[in-house]
Amino acid sequence: MRFIFKTSYAQDINLAKHGGHVFWYGALALLLVAAPWLFAEYWLAQLTFILIYAIVGLGLMLLAGFTGQFSLGHAAFLGVGAYTQAVMTNAGLPFPLALISAAALSAAVGVVVGLPALRVKGIYLGMATLSFGFIVEEVLARWESVTGGNAGIHIKAPDLFGWKVATGEGFYYLCLVIAVLATLGILNLLRSSTGRAFVAIRDSEISAQSMGINLARYKTLSFALSAALAGVGGALYAHKLQFISPDQFNIIQSIDLLLMVVIGGLGSVHGAFLGAIFLITMPQVISLTKDYLPAVVGQAPGLQAVVYGVVLVGFVLFEPMGLYGRWLKVRAWIQLFPFYRQGMFKRQKSFQKSDRLK
Repeated sequence: MRFIFKTSYAQDINLAKHGGHVFWYGALALLLVAAPWLFAEYWLAQLTFILIYAIVGLGLMLLAGFTGQFSLGHAAFLGVGAYTQAVMTNAGLPFPLALISAAALSAAVGVVVGLPALRVKGIYLGMATLSFGFIVEEVLARWESVTGGNAGIHIKAPDLFGWKVATGEGFYYLCLVIAVLATLGILNLLRSSTGRAFVAIRDSEISAQSMGINLARYKTLSFALSAALAGVGGALYAHKLQFISPDQFNIIQSIDLLLMVVIGGLGSVHGAFLGAIFLITMPQVISLTKDYLPAVVGQAPGLQAVVYGVVLVGFVLFEPMGLYGRWLKVRAWIQLFPFYRQGMFKRQKSFQKSDRLK
């Protein structure tokens, strides 16, 4: 079992806690860099989608996992970023400037949503964001002069100041660089006073306010940052598909995004990536196992939705910390073996004393 003796505050906030982290994350980085030579074109495309959804998942994780503000209309921010990128790129704007515009406009829309949502929380916040998602979807469908309406809109390949990213390998590396930058940005944000304020609000709003944290400011900031990352993911999503339409950013997409962070593990950066892997690979697993199931089950039209529902209920009941939480328990079991005893990781309900007064 590994014991870490910390002698300074700088050591406590290091991204890599020990040499094992450096080794394994370095190996992962080498694997991702070498992916175009190791995987077929189809699986490289799936890996690209995982990176795109992980970027969106990082934003939703910041909002739901670290600030405690749930959103059932997050696909709206994805749509705003995708359509902004499409319009700007088709107008001849270089990819970096179009991406910044998509992130900025999505963040502005996030502020618009976050301000009214300051007065509500819980299920009422979910209903407010869900209503916003319906509004954005309707606007995208009706504003035909800009979005193309229900007919959709095509988008050109990314143009990096004259260099066209027209191949799958080039676009994969572009998504990889943006995903790494987004991850490092979130990790450093969580180490700052702003990130600690987000976590304090998640744990107890009353306690956070009593410590002088401005709830309105930090909740709105969380919505803006989450929407900006969703906008970046939407821009990459639009380039990857090369065609977008309003029905791609509906309530089902929002539920998939929320399902992604819940199953991945709320409150962890790793959970965003594990949830993205689940979201992309689960349909592939279902399609591969259909042939081995009875025809009545394998050909059922709602099979995927049923599997998603069963998996979600299973995680909520038996592993609320998600895939990353399960990995932490497996890792602890390996480290403690053979001294592991049954019930060591039994879940216990905990709450703040200030929450009892509500």
